[in-house]
Amino acid sequence: MRWKAIGGVVLLIGVAAAAAIQIYGKPYHPDASALEAMRGGHGITVTDSKRWIAFEPLQVKQPDVILYPGAWISPESYAPLASLLADRGYRTWIVKMPFELAVFGVERAADIMEMNPKQPYVIGGHSLGGAMAARYAAKHPDSVHGIFFLAAYADQKGSIRETKLAALSITGKEDGVLNRQAYEEGKAYLPESTVYEEIKGGNHAGFGSYGMQKGDRPSRLKPDEQEALTADMLSKWMNTIVTRSSSK
Repeated sequence: MRWKAIGGVVLLIGVAAAAAIQIYGKPYHPDASALEAMRGGHGITVTDSKRWIAFEPLQVKQPDVILYPGAWISPESYAPLASLLADRGYRTWIVKMPFELAVFGVERAADIMEMNPKQPYVIGGHSLGGAMAARYAAKHPDSVHGIFFLAAYADQKGSIRETKLAALSITGKEDGVLNRQAYEEGKAYLPESTVYEEIKGGNHAGFGSYGMQKGDRPSRLKPDEQEALTADMLSKWMNTIVTRSSSK
């Protein structure tokens, strides 16, 4: 009876996810540049497994990066950003979510951390993925060194206000999807030391490579420029985390 009940819950979740996709839109798929980045090369090895996609450079810096995708966005869509981070020395893990919704896979970062328990990590995500990454960090503050938000914000369940975690929030000036009121309210759940960055000309979809997103505004940047700026901002921020940890 117990397994039947669990199976019933899983079925209901699947039906609900399918219905939501029908109501709000179809999943976004990786574009040509994302598919090319999935091939690896230039010193970067790509491992595509059941629950994650790993981008590993020849020489790995600290920390590792764990990325939660946005709602209904295929994880492969973040391959260009992950490749750019790996090119800068940061092993990057894109987490695959049930029904492509991070709300159903908040704890999936633990699978990666269990494989490399001594490696320091930062966790973050795009849009809904960022909110769910914050929930993971709030529940396991000792397992990560920092959290980053890409066109995302924390809610009450993801509050890290009272933690010592480093935090970075990056938005695009032309973002037409991000709920600006909720974003401003979400600052109350982040540490006072949070770093806020805005990419001029960037939009919501520009953090990935999956084409135009419904409700978004056109980007004023070339397709790969926002991802490169994001990688630079993340790298600079992670370097401060490593420097701060080394000085303790």
